[in-house]
Amino acid sequence: MTPSFIDALKKRRTQYALGRAVRQDRATIEALVKDAMRHTPSSFNSQSSRALILFGAQSERFWKLVEAALRPIAPKEGFDRTVAKLAGFAAGIGTVLFYEDQDVVKGLKEKFAAYADNFPVWSEQSGGMAQFATWLAFADAGIGASLQHYNPVVDDAVRAEWNVPASWKLRAQMPFGSHEGPFKDKDFIDDANRFIVAG
Repeated sequence: MTPSFIDALKKRRTQYALGRAVRQDRATIEALVKDAMRHTPSSFNSQSSRALILFGAQSERFWKLVEAALRPIAPKEGFDRTVAKLAGFAAGIGTVLFYEDQDVVKGLKEKFAAYADNFPVWSEQSGGMAQFATWLAFADAGIGASLQHYNPVVDDAVRAEWNVPASWKLRAQMPFGSHEGPFKDKDFIDDANRFIVAG
């Protein structure tokens, strides 16, 4: 019996303890990310989601840029904990940076004026689905990951470092690697506070 989709969903958990002992090579992981995003739905098939996939030293460089961007604005007290947290992300094999292409959004707003106010919202929804699809693909492959949000403080430094197009808007970052620790317990709110069922 093959695992159900719900079983696959349950495997997707936040993993902060990352390492580099993954069984897949970089080409396989790259293909995994591309396939996950390629098959993610988007409004009007706009395909507005973009990604910068960083491996090894490039991923480490990203987290150093985050540290440099945070240092002048974060409280000095306790910043050592922030540095340790960022080092934990850098300990993985790589990081996916998720973007939404604002030129696509602008073009849709101009072409379909009646829906203009909705396209930024739909873009964010598509981006969220792309992030989730990638995370689910990682979980299915036995790769640990978490979703981080150090935008917009690091946006300009990343754009300069990797020549990211100006129209790409950074939305999230996903460090990934081997599972090097257990998952934390996950609690759920009561169904009565979350669902209304009628009929």
